[in-house]
Amino acid sequence: MDRIDQKILDLLQGDATLPIAEVAEQVGLSTAPCWRRIKKLEDDGVIQRRVALVDRRKVNVPMTLFVSVRTTRHALEWVDDFRRMIADIPEIVEVWRLTGDVDYLLRIVVPDIDAYDAVYKRMIDRVELADVSSAIAMEELKYTTAVPTGYIARTRG
Repeated sequence: MDRIDQKILDLLQGDATLPIAEVAEQVGLSTAPCWRRIKKLEDDGVIQRRVALVDRRKVNVPMTLFVSVRTTRHALEWVDDFRRMIADIPEIVEVWRLTGDVDYLLRIVVPDIDAYDAVYKRMIDRVELADVSSAIAMEELKYTTAVPTGYIARTRG
């Protein structure tokens, strides 16, 4: 990957619906070589998929909660059950396994606290959890799905 690939990625992370001709013009290529670069980025798994970003407030899930989960079980069978549980609950939109005192951090989006309570009950019905602690987000200060591409040249040197 080079600076042109970096520019392509920056453009597509901003708007994946940009026509190839517009991307090509902005990165200084003709359409065919630009399309080949995008195709290679997809084939190499750099571009994993193209999605629509939905305004969660407009689809009635304005509340975001960050849920810290601790477990006393770390067996592979438990982890498999946990993975199935989080995959089956659409309100759980992100899950991270962590180091430190908390084992997992979940980001959950719901319409209200009653909906979160229902999600919580589905979670504890499916897997054994030692501790669940929730924090309601008051204000979203920054949210992006774009990853920084400025490190490309450093890793591919």
